[in-house]
Amino acid sequence: MSAADRPIFVIQKHAASSLHYDFRLEIDGVLVSWAVPKGPSTDPRVKRLAVRTEDHPLDYADFEGKIPKGEYGAGAVIVWDRGPYRNLMAEKKDALDMAQSLEAGHVEVWLEGEKLQGGFALIHAEPGGDEKNWLLVKIKDAEADARRNPVGTEPDSILSGKSVKDVAAGKDE
Repeated sequence: MSAADRPIFVIQKHAASSLHYDFRLEIDGVLVSWAVPKGPSTDPRVKRLAVRTEDHPLDYADFEGKIPKGEYGAGAVIVWDRGPYRNLMAEKKDALDMAQSLEAGHVEVWLEGEKLQGGFALIHAEPGGDEKNWLLVKIKDAEADARRNPVGTEPDSILSGKSVKDVAAGKDE
């Protein structure tokens, strides 16, 4: 299957009431979404909180701009990374499609983004906690790198080159 035929992922940097990264996977025609307060890590030893949020329509994958005050998620949004992904759970002995993986509380994907590549797992952390809480973890593979910090070193949009501050200030509107 070519990259153009595969589902997409998008990570949007979102300066709402607090800065976070919206990690979104195309599943069954929508963008299933998690808010990741500290952003993704390329270090497999680091577990990032990922809070499940509402699904978004697929056309939201390209959204950059300001969500007006008074609306849900008000603040500046940029497309921090995106690309096709592959469902790693479908390649296992007891294969699961994405909807089944989501229901089981364990999603593994191979990202082919501009900033992030390789395997990432989303693991439902509900036992003893909030049912919305998941963990985002980099899988140990050739793309894992404990020294790399793309959240800190590559802060801007892959679409426009703008920062969230640029978007918030209305630069080039």
